[in-house]
Amino acid sequence: MARRGAGTPLLLRLSLLLLLRLGGTLGCASVDVGSPVVLLGSAVTASCSVRSRLCRGLEGGRVRISWMLDNETVAGSQCCGAGDTEVSNLTLPQFNRTQAKLWCWVEWNGTKQRVGLAEIRAGYPPAKPSNLSCLLNLSDYGLTCRWEPGADSHLPTSVALKCSTSRAPAVTGCTPQGGRSHCTVPRRLLQLYRQMEIWVAASNALGTAESERLRIDPMDVAQLDPPALRSIQSVPPQTDCVALAWAVAPSSVHMELRCELRYRPPEDPAWALVTGIVGQAGTAQCCGLLFGTRYLFQMRCRRHSARGHWSEWSAARNHTTHEKAPAGKLDAWWSTRPDAAGRRMEVQLRWKAPRQREANGRLLGYRVALGPRRRGREPPTVCNTSDTHCDFTAPAGTRRLYLSAYNAAGESAATEVVLLERKGQPLAGLRAIPGGERSLWVRWEAPTAPVAAYVLEWQRVASEPGRCSACWQMERNRAATAALIQDGIEPFQQYNISVCPLYKDTVGTPAHTAAYSRQKAPSHAPKLHLKSISKSHAELCWDSVAVELQNGFITNYTIFWANSTAEVASAVVNSSFNSFIIRDLKPSTLYKVHIMASTVGGSTNGTSLTLVTMVLDDIEIQILFLTLGLIFVLLIVLLICFQKNGRVKQQFWPSVPDPANSSLGKWVPAELQQEPPQVPGAREPGLATISTVTVLERAAGKQAPVWGKDPPAETAVAFPGVPQPYVQQDGPGRAAGTGTCSYGSGETVQYAQVAGDGYKGQQHVPCRLYLRSSSTQPLLFDRSPSPKPYENLWFHGATPSHGCQGAGGFLEEPLIDFPLLQGLQISGAEELHDFQRC
Repeated sequence: MARRGAGTPLLLRLSLLLLLRLGGTLGCASVDVGSPVVLLGSAVTASCSVRSRLCRGLEGGRVRISWMLDNETVAGSQCCGAGDTEVSNLTLPQFNRTQAKLWCWVEWNGTKQRVGLAEIRAGYPPAKPSNLSCLLNLSDYGLTCRWEPGADSHLPTSVALKCSTSRAPAVTGCTPQGGRSHCTVPRRLLQLYRQMEIWVAASNALGTAESERLRIDPMDVAQLDPPALRSIQSVPPQTDCVALAWAVAPSSVHMELRCELRYRPPEDPAWALVTGIVGQAGTAQCCGLLFGTRYLFQMRCRRHSARGHWSEWSAARNHTTHEKAPAGKLDAWWSTRPDAAGRRMEVQLRWKAPRQREANGRLLGYRVALGPRRRGREPPTVCNTSDTHCDFTAPAGTRRLYLSAYNAAGESAATEVVLLERKGQPLAGLRAIPGGERSLWVRWEAPTAPVAAYVLEWQRVASEPGRCSACWQMERNRAATAALIQDGIEPFQQYNISVCPLYKDTVGTPAHTAAYSRQKAPSHAPKLHLKSISKSHAELCWDSVAVELQNGFITNYTIFWANSTAEVASAVVNSSFNSFIIRDLKPSTLYKVHIMASTVGGSTNGTSLTLVTMVLDDIEIQILFLTLGLIFVLLIVLLICFQKNGRVKQQFWPSVPDPANSSLGKWVPAELQQEPPQVPGAREPGLATISTVTVLERAAGKQAPVWGKDPPAETAVAFPGVPQPYVQQDGPGRAAGTGTCSYGSGETVQYAQVAGDGYKGQQHVPCRLYLRSSSTQPLLFDRSPSPKPYENLWFHGATPSHGCQGAGGFLEEPLIDFPLLQGLQISGAEELHDFQRC
């Protein structure tokens, strides 16, 4: 049962949809609208009626009706009608669509079904056609009419061209196809040479409109075929007229015509028109033409009494008039300077080509002479050229030149050129402003002196200046204070302009100015260069932008700089400067700098420059290097002093004779032999301290004791009874030295300083050195003559033959002569009790 209950609603819905569709088809619902075509923006009313008894499946249930305008749901009002009819009314207050579909829907048990449809269109009544014109074609005599249809009505509109005569009712002459606004009335519906009324009628569902009625004779609007030019010839002799022969088209032979002729040079866009040529065919004459000039000629015709259309212009025909010798004077300008020798002068002469009306043909060249041409005498010619400028030399003092132009027909009268000196009053207040992208207005203040003419010169400023022979003009209006220059002017280029007044007998000093016809941002910005840098500032410089890349006057430069923390700063620099110093920078910091060049037309940024400030300033670096240099020099000086100065060297590294090579005896003074011997082994090893140094001199001629032998008896007699202490003395003939002596046990005795008298002019006498230590018995050094000193040597007492022995000891061979004691140093002695010599 549950399954049957679940499947029943679905079957009912499907059956309802089928029945509603069948019922709707049979007329169970209907949709009515007030009007299927309405004025755009007006209200629309509609109603939908559903008869339940005709829609099987809806019996006994309430029907719900809804509306949809295209795909948009709109609300209506529902009520009960007569019988079992349900009615829903809908009102749209403003219908703004040109076309839409209105649907009526029925909803029952949650299911919707469309049961009715109405299409609604909206628009306007047709607009009134205007500007009706017609043209009769004589080839087929069809009347073609054109008009302007006006605004679109958004509704289907029928258009027809109506025509009628006074004796016949109106008929439709033609109907345009495909939405066109022209059509052609055939010949059978026309009455030639009679008045007809022609108009356009347009109609749609909202109304009808007609154009103004055109009353014409079809022949009055006939367009004839163009005539043909047969020949053109110049009328001799030396006149500015030509004679033309022409013929009408075959279709116009029986008509009285009125024709027009036009002509112009090929380079001139404006046509000259000749009217009033009457006749069917024949000749016509045209005057006022330029000599030696090529012209284009064309002709057209229409009926003599017609108010209609002209024929098309005939095919163009060319003709060149005959030439005549040039006329008029030439505008000339000059500059002079003496040559190196001073006997001639260099002349630069420029002139303007004559206008076409004065050239009288194609110019072949120009001739410059030093004098006027007279009968029977030809003046010397200094220049014969086809250009409009000439450079030549003339004798010094030449003041007049004669310039003429010539063509195939002859030569013009010579123009006298007076070479005046530049001494006149200059102009004041000269300025130039743009007159357009390719022109400049030059204005000035008139001088107080009367002026005959003004000469304007302009030159494009470039990195490589050139010469422009056409970049000048002469203003002959004496009262003029402005002139427009156009030749060779280009936008974004700088021009130097000068204006020179011409007086009666002299030439004024030229005044100068510069101008642009149009400006924009520079093509390139200058490149920055680092000139100098310190820890707090950086000096930058740059080269000026090339003139052809400036594109305008540089108003200023802007310098931008930023560090790694994005701190940005800027400064504006006048365009007259090309360097700038950035101050208050942080030491040892990286910066990026770039420059921007500006004109009144815009600005351009240059490439960036990366720089790093220094840790120290230049003065601080100089002081540091100077200090290090002074220290280095001082060290070098001290090193040289230590190496070269003997006195300093003697203080730190004294010269010591070698005690190992001295002669020592085994004698000891009697008073010293009584001292008890000291056993070296009874004391700790260590340095011994010398307490007494005694020098014993020997009589001259006595033999020095020899090591290993007993000393002779007379040796002991030579010793004084009481040793005398030795006191060191400085002066001539005295020397000092240091040395050490070691005991046989390994102890080292440091020796004290010893000094001895010099023996200048005396015989060297061997002597013995008596040393007494505080801890040992006295030691004796026997000095015998020896030629060799020894420095900084040690006395070692390991064996009796190599040193001095402590206990009752002695100092062995070799012996040392007393004079050589002058280089002996006994250093490190703690006590020095006795130092005598004998």
